[in-house]
Order: sequence, then structure tokens, then C-alpha cells
Amino acid sequence: MNSQEASGLSLPVLQGTAKHKDPVCGMMVVPEKAAAKVEHAGKTYYFCSKSCAERFSREPQKFLVVPGTGEMKHSPAPAEHGAMQHTGADASRTADEKKVRYTCPMHPQIIQIGPGSCPICGMALEPMDVFAEVEADHEYDSMRLRFWVSAALSLPVLLLSMVGESLGLHLAPQVRNAIEFFLATPVVLWGGWPFFERFWSSLVNRSPNMFTLIGLGTGAAYLDSVVATFFPQIFPSSFRGMDGAAPVYFEAAAVITTLVLLGQVLELRARQRTSGAIRALLNLAPLQAHLLAGDGTERDVPLDQVKRGDRLRVRPGERVPVDGTIREGASAVDESMVTGEPMPVEKSTGDRVTGGTLNTSGSFIMEAERIGSETMLAQIVKLVSEAQRSRAPMQGLADRVASYFVPAVIVIAVLAFFGWILFGPEPRFAHALVAAVSVLIIACPCALGLATPMSIMVAVGRGAHAGVLVRNAEALETLAKVDTLVVDKTGTLTEGKPQAANIVVFEGSEVSRDQLLRLVASVERASEHPLAKAIVRAAEDEKLSTQSVEEFRATPGGGAEGKVAGKNLLAGSAKFLKERGVRLPVGKSMDVLAGGAASITVVYAAINGKAAGAFLLTDKVKSSTAGAIQHLKAEGVRVVMLTGDRAETAESVARQLQIEEIKAEVRPEGKSEIIQNLKKEGRIVAMAGDGINDAPALAAADVSFAMGTGTDVAIENAGITLVKGDLRGIVRARKLSRATIRNIKQNLAFAFLYNVIGIPIAAGVFYPIFGWLLSPMLASAAMSFSSVSVIANALRLRRVSV
Repeated sequence: MNSQEASGLSLPVLQGTAKHKDPVCGMMVVPEKAAAKVEHAGKTYYFCSKSCAERFSREPQKFLVVPGTGEMKHSPAPAEHGAMQHTGADASRTADEKKVRYTCPMHPQIIQIGPGSCPICGMALEPMDVFAEVEADHEYDSMRLRFWVSAALSLPVLLLSMVGESLGLHLAPQVRNAIEFFLATPVVLWGGWPFFERFWSSLVNRSPNMFTLIGLGTGAAYLDSVVATFFPQIFPSSFRGMDGAAPVYFEAAAVITTLVLLGQVLELRARQRTSGAIRALLNLAPLQAHLLAGDGTERDVPLDQVKRGDRLRVRPGERVPVDGTIREGASAVDESMVTGEPMPVEKSTGDRVTGGTLNTSGSFIMEAERIGSETMLAQIVKLVSEAQRSRAPMQGLADRVASYFVPAVIVIAVLAFFGWILFGPEPRFAHALVAAVSVLIIACPCALGLATPMSIMVAVGRGAHAGVLVRNAEALETLAKVDTLVVDKTGTLTEGKPQAANIVVFEGSEVSRDQLLRLVASVERASEHPLAKAIVRAAEDEKLSTQSVEEFRATPGGGAEGKVAGKNLLAGSAKFLKERGVRLPVGKSMDVLAGGAASITVVYAAINGKAAGAFLLTDKVKSSTAGAIQHLKAEGVRVVMLTGDRAETAESVARQLQIEEIKAEVRPEGKSEIIQNLKKEGRIVAMAGDGINDAPALAAADVSFAMGTGTDVAIENAGITLVKGDLRGIVRARKLSRATIRNIKQNLAFAFLYNVIGIPIAAGVFYPIFGWLLSPMLASAAMSFSSVSVIANALRLRRVSV
């Protein structure tokens, strides 16, 4: 990061220009462009905003540099990018003091402290640093208020101008125009004020964008209507009615403003949900840790006070606070957020544990080794955050078009004005004004602005009916070009729930299969271990009643034991049984393992000290998966299995599904790296997953799918969610994507067709030859017709077959 980015500067400063740091927010300020300055103790301080200057004036000592240190007194440093920020450490800080950095997804060089809009493209900036606590989004609240007020005022304007006569409102044109003026003025000047600010910024920065079109279109329609309302006499008689009134376009200005406000509200709400996904990851870390002192006493401390080498106690049901190594005790730890493996992993002295993972059974004491931004959880957060910002928004195409279209429209309007002034018939000025305004009105981006959103809106509704929830419009656009699909195994290709697929009774055992299941389930019912639950569930499925257990004892990392109906039962790993003197029949044991290459684990059972049998627990492949994979491969999609599970398990599942490419035992950061490598090969990559461990890869992919049965973090990071957790939803989504892209291209063609035809006529190019002129009223009608055409075409997507 360069010095300008670190300071929060939003625009590059010319080389050689002296810069001063705002002592309140830390932003670098050019004195000539400072919003305010304050003299204090014989020194001048410059500020990026008046609010910063006011805060400094009230408490200057709070923000001054401590002599001899170079550090800001009482002023925290900006949050480290990617570091975990948690409620306990930050609850007392204000949003200003946190100095959250915001950046533009399309122009990453734009970085500033606090929310705002990009001076280049006008898009709302997105936060680079996310904190665990939810903060008020004042920009979203402001836009939402502007939208609802504008919608309430725009509706009567639209009804009055379009169907007022048919509703029995026979008003004099002057009266009707005045009513529309009073209703539309707050919409355009107050509701649309943020867009006029961005419009002005686009001119100042010489970066034409969609807000340049919006500002020109709504501004021209509104100003022309104001002049027509109060000074109709300056218009030529041919453009006025028999009553002398000139046409007005208040409804166009008001409705366009309201629609753009709606788009901003939806965009800001989507940004909130994106931050919520990272916040959900941050909240996996506990607020406190149980710190053990040297004298053996225990006290709770905030997570940010934990240091390397500290000894921490982790109790059953709690999450591991930081990364480290177990020094005392043993347990089973659910590491699904890291490996994707649904089964808890047995941990004992000397084993490593990861912060944020869940301790499911025993208690242990660990030594802290990686803390703060060094933990695996913090790295996952960083990967997700970076991958999210790397995706360019769909509006980029419209902005690129606008960069050529807007200057062309302005040039044509200016040429038309001076052409009529120099060569037009009398009244020359009136004709020149009408021609220029007509050009700007017909070039208003209403249809252009509706072309993509309307298609996306309808497509999203259609997808919802088919069980495909689209959260990201760009994902729907990119999906049509995807040539590589990367799929997680557990919970995506498979059910993600362990179950007893096979029960083997060893030769010489004194019990039958059902008796073995009943006895072992009786012992396991007292256990909370997921493997135990799978065995109990198998007994329930076969309607086998369990019996009471006596002298029950569970050994973390081993198994369970107890007495049922006078028999001593052992159930657990091979090591667990061998430690208790049980000899396993090697031949049968190997047969079980060979037959269970795709198993999650094998649970052995012994009765009265003699091996009785084994339970093969597997994760079944979803019934719909094979067909979906074959359909995608037939379409030329390259399918890659990517999992944190064991290689033997992955290979077995891949054989069933005829997947040739497998990458197993991959950790979260490795998954994201594999996705990036595929993209470097020129591949358009889609990723399907359902776990916390899939979040970085989902964010890194060009298109991401989450199973509706998966974790909230996976769903929040995915552009598309498959409600039923069925990979056939990807096939349906691809069909919908292709239909949507075709529809958007048709809409853009409609939008530009009217401009290509209408602008020359509005400018008066054909007047000397055919006497054709286009009044602002007809220009408005053409603009409205283009919008209707776009909407009607978009609605056809409701009938697309997916």
C-alpha cells in the first residue's frame, strides 16, 4: 500500500503538492483544497471536513501529537487490514475513531476514511475493514428515506400527467403544471441531490459515468419544465398548445430520480449483507478466554489481551479462542470450518487446535501460539474480504459506454443549439433551446438504466421459483461463460451427515447383527459424539429399542464404555479397544476398512472383552449429484473436486461420480489459491460449497454457489444459493443466465436504438431536407416508449424454461 492509500486519500495528489494530515481522522489534505483550517498554539491545522475542524476546536489536546513520540495522543491507529476486530475491544470506539477505510470495487486506488461515493465512477464505496459489531449505516438510511419520500411524491405526478384527464381531473394546463412543479421539485432537488453531487464530481474529475447521464437527463427535463411552467411565452407557438401552455416533463424527472434511488438502496443493502458475511466469521471467535496464571488460578480476559505463550482452558461446548497446541487433556474438536470434514477430530496432548473451532466434548489446556491477525480465522476473513473486493461490478459496461456516449450527447446538444442560433428560423433562441433540450431529454438514460436491472429483477424472481436464489447480478451474468466448476465434497456432492452404511459381525461373536446394534446404541445414547448419534440413529431407523446403561464412561479421542444387560460394552477406535486388551480379528478388520474406503470412520465394538463387530459410517452421495455432474460435463464444463477430507474418501466419491480431477486434504487458504491458479489459466471458474471453510474459495471464484442446507457464511459469500442443496440447480441457473444475458443485450439495443434514431431528429439534422423537428414532448414520448419496450422485453424472462 502506498502512502496515499494508507492516509485514506481518495484522489491522487499532484506530485510536489504539500500535504498535511488531518489530526482528527488522519486523512492527508492539500491546504488549498481543505474544507476548513484552525489556528492553534501558533500553528495552522488543515481538515478534510468542517465536522473534523469542529471536533478539533472543542478538544485540540485530544488530537495533538505527543512531544517526542510522533504518536497521536488518545487516537488509535487505523485498523490493520485483515485483522480481526472484535466487539469487546471496539465497543467503546465511535465509527470516526475506528477509521474504517472504504474503497471502490472498480477503482481500488480510491481509498478514504468513512463512506462516500467514488469520484471516478460514482459507485458507493465499500468498507475494507469490518468489525464484529453491527454499526448504523447512515448512507443507507438516508437513501432509503429519500426513496420512500420521492416515491410518494412521484406517483401523483405520474398519474396527473398520464391519466389525469381519464380520472376526471380537468385542470387548466397552468394549474396542472404548477401542481406537478410543487410535487416534483422536492424529488429532484432533495431526493436526487446525491446524484447531482456525483454528476458534478464526474465533471470536475472529467470521468463521465452513469451519473453524468442521470444529472443531464433529470436536470434538463426539470429545468425545461420549470421554464415552460413560468415562462411559456419564450417557446415558439408551434411548441405550445392552443391555451398557450408549453409541455412539461416533471414526471420524467421525478420518476427517473426515484428509480435511481431504488437502485442505490438495493446496492447499499447488498453491501450490508456482504459485510455481514465477514462479521459472521469474526463472531466465531469467543469474546473471552480462560487464562491460567502461574499459580494455577483462572480468570477470564478479553481476547485481545491474550499473548503468545499464555495457557488457556477450553471447556466442552466452547470455541477455541486462538491457534495453539494442547498441553493437557483431550477432546474431539469440530474443525469443519477449516477442513470441511463434518466429523469432530480427536485431539490430545501435543495436537494443534485452531481458533474458532468448536470443542465438542472434553476439557483441555492449550498454549496460545498465533493470536490476532495471525490466526487461521483472521486469515480466512482476510481472504474473503480481498476476494470480494476483487470482483468488478456489472455496471462497468454501462460506465464504459457512458464514457463515450455522454460527451457525444453534450457535443450534439451544443452543436444543435448554436446551429439553430446561427442558421435557424425566428425565434432563433427559442428554437435553439428547444432543440438542445430535446437532445438531452431523448438521451436521458431511463431505458439504459432500466435495461440491466429490469432483466436481473425478473430473472431473479424466475430463479426463485426454480429454487435458485441470486444474490449477485454479476454472478448471473458471468455464469453463462463458466467453463470450470469446482465442487466441495462434504455437504455438496454428499449429504454431509454420517450414517451407518454397514454393520459387520465378526466370526465367533455371540450376538446377531440386530443385537450388536441394540447393545452399542444403548451405550452410545449417553454420548454426545456425532459418531455415537449416527449409531443411535441407525437403531432408531430399524425400530430397535435401546436399554439402560450403567457405569457409562466416555474417553475423549477414544470411545465409550458401559454395562448393558449385564454385558460389558466397548465402542470406539481400534486403538481404544487395543488399549483395553481387545484383540481385533485382523482379516475382518482389513475387510471392513477396504470396503469402507469412502467412510468417515470405523467404530469397533467389543462385548465382555472380545471383539464383536464394526460399524462402517459413511457420507452418502446425493441422489441428484451424478446426473447433474454428467449434464455439466456434456456441456463442456470441466469439473474439479476440491475437499479438505481424506484422499481415499475423495477418490471413492469421485469414482462414483466419474470425476477425473481431485484435490483432497486442502485447507481453506489452499482452496482459494487453487481457484486463483485456475483463473490465471484463463478459466472462468464457478465454485459450489456449503461450509465455513469454503468461504474464501467461494469469494475468490468468478461465480459462487452455496447449498441452501449449508452454513450462513457460505450462503452470504455466494452469489447464487441453491435452496434445495441440489446440484441440478446449477444446470437450471446456467439456462437462466444465458436467457438473461440475451435479454439484457436486447434491452440495451432497444435503449440505444431510440437514441440513434431520435437524437439526430431532435437536433434538427433532417429539418432542412424533410422539415422534421422533434419537440421535447415527442422526445419524452420516445424516451418513455423505449422504457416500456425494455420493461416488456424483460418480462418475457418470466416464461423462460429452466
